Parts: sequence; structure tokens; C-alpha cells
Amino acid sequence: MLALRQMLGLAALATISAAGPAAAQGKLEARYTATLAGIPIGEGSWNIDISDTQYNAVASGATIGLLRAFTGGHGSTTARGTLQAGRSVTSAYAASIATSRKTDEIRLTLANGTVKDFSVDPPQDKDPERVPITEAHQRGVVDPMTSTLIRMPGNGDPLSPEACQQTASVFDGRLRYDLKMAFKRMEAVKADKGYSGPVVVCAVYFSPVAGYIPSRTAIKYLIKERDIEVWLAPIAGTRVLVPFRVQAPTPVGRAVLEANEFVSVALPTRASANGTKTQ
Repeated sequence: MLALRQMLGLAALATISAAGPAAAQGKLEARYTATLAGIPIGEGSWNIDISDTQYNAVASGATIGLLRAFTGGHGSTTARGTLQAGRSVTSAYAASIATSRKTDEIRLTLANGTVKDFSVDPPQDKDPERVPITEAHQRGVVDPMTSTLIRMPGNGDPLSPEACQQTASVFDGRLRYDLKMAFKRMEAVKADKGYSGPVVVCAVYFSPVAGYIPSRTAIKYLIKERDIEVWLAPIAGTRVLVPFRVQAPTPVGRAVLEANEFVSVALPTRASANGTKTQ
């Protein structure tokens, strides 16, 4: 479950402020499988609803195979918010991960990019090496779930290299970090059910800001890593891209989170008070 959580965390990317009208309405129902060195270790689902004024996203997952016998891990994440001036604004985020040994709970409330309240259980330890999280670190941030909704500006093809020209400031309740993206290439994918077509592949570079312990091996490894990738696919009826696949090398083999079902549909636009269509 830890590997699945790390892969989902690495998929957290910048939410892009779109110029002009808000995106039209769409819905995604997707299922993912996580593998480590080619061995299945987890599976999960992701449902996203996007209207002209708000969005809701729910993800859940669980360990499978041999890993399940050892950990029995399962978890869920939810986020909801509004679309204001062409950008996604979080109102609430929650994540829960449970194994046979412990349960981890995170709750965030944000307003206009500023954390208003958050709680983590169990609390962060008091290691003197840990870089403290200040109030300044909680401004101008996105939560991990909302940050995976990549809204492209303009009217051109959203599947373009420009989708990768972003840096995200992410806060997950325990760690404040930046993720910088860079365009790598275009690929073609085909889910077992749903989407078949092009994706834009971005490199992802991790930079911790606060809440971390500099001497930790995992932190040092992620800082040096240059082969993390996210593959972005579109949600029909919108200008929103989301991860179809995330992959990263680990000391024991490549970790991959990939959609085997990726079904998105455009929804009817809502008529405004003057009878025009809201797009």
C-alpha cells in the first residue's frame, strides 16, 4: 500500500488556471493497477465529476496478491471544490490509509490556495532534523487530489507539450514539496475499456520544501531521481487532463500505476438564466 500511495503522490501535478470560459462538463470512471518490478501489488478506482462550477473526485485502492497477505492495506481519497475564473479551487480534501498495523488519516480545508485547517493522525513526530512547516508554506498550494486535474488554457489541442510546462506547490498535511514537470514525448495508449489515443508524457522532478527529514534515504533518492514520468490523458467534454499512467524506478524495480479502464463522457452543458449554454 505504501508503494501505491507514493505513486499517487507523485502523480500530483499543477492545476492550471485556464483563460476564458470554464471547461464544459465531463465525467471519468477509471480503474488502475499498480505493479512493482512487473508484479501486481495494488488496484483501485478513480471517479471524477466536473460541472461548469464545481468538481468532485473520489479514489480508492487496496493491496493485492502477496502484499495483501502481509499488509491487508486499503485506502480512499476525496476532494471537492469549485471552478472560479477558470481555475480549480479546493474546499476540502481527505485521505485515509489503513493496514493491518496502523491507520493514517489526513484532513485539509483550503480557501483560495491557503490552508485554513488541517489534521493528521497519527501526528508528525518531533524529530529535531525535520524541516518545520510554517504558515508561509501553507499559502499558494494545492492538495494532492485537486492537483491531478490539469486544466489547459485556450482553445487548441490540450494534448500538447505545453501541458508539461508547470511546477506544482503541493501540501499533503505532512509534507510540503514542489513537483516540476518537463515535456518528454508523445505516446499512444489503449485501455482494456474506454480511452484509446494519444497521451502527453511529462518528466516529474521532486523537490522537498518542508516537513521532511533531509537525512532520510527515501528523500535523497527522490531528489536525485530523473526518470519519473506521468502520462496524461483527456477527460471528454473538458479541457482537463489526468494521469493515465505514472511510473518511477525504485531500488527493487520499476513501480507503475496504469489505467486498465478509462471511461470518460461529455455531459450536457447547463443552460444559464438567459437561456444560453454554459460551456
